[in-house]
Amino acid sequence: MTDSYLTIVGNSTGEYSEKRSKFLAFAFHVETTDEVKAIVSRYEKEYYDARHVCYAYMLGHLRDQFRAVDNGEPSGTAGKPILGQLNKRELTNTLVIVVRYFGGIKLGTSGLQNAYKQATIMALEDAEIEERTVDAKMTVLFEYPLMNDVMRVVKEMNPRVLSQQFEMTCQIVLQIRQGEAQQLKSRLELIRGVSVSSD
Repeated sequence: MTDSYLTIVGNSTGEYSEKRSKFLAFAFHVETTDEVKAIVSRYEKEYYDARHVCYAYMLGHLRDQFRAVDNGEPSGTAGKPILGQLNKRELTNTLVIVVRYFGGIKLGTSGLQNAYKQATIMALEDAEIEERTVDAKMTVLFEYPLMNDVMRVVKEMNPRVLSQQFEMTCQIVLQIRQGEAQQLKSRLELIRGVSVSSD
């Protein structure tokens, strides 16, 4: 199981022309299908005079939620090449919209596929790509005298400390990369009197 993924940071744009047809591409970082719907709806309104507003997206660190939409173009000529570029770069939590202004000359199936692909490439080449980790959260409870033992493990494994409360009974909420979570939990649970619960 992978505990990291690639995504774009913010938004980026690209533009491609073919036989007087203009293809404007917009790439966005997104986290949910609701975000996708809102952005697509905004662009459909903004570019109401365009012939087609096609898009594809990929969501989730396992890259298991995706959709490709041709929006009136021949089946497989728009959404699929856009999605193909997301797959090629192994990107997720990414939406690419390509707006087409028809130039009066038909491009044919392969011409369309190539134009949507090239516009997407231009938008993604303009994007900042970042590797992010899939993190796990856990809450650690212990009595104050165990503080040094607990903090030694925390220092060695270096999880992010989200919150801490030090009283007679202490509580720390930690966040760590999923691949290291079990090791951190096991090491903390070796200290007698420490209880760890995963959030």
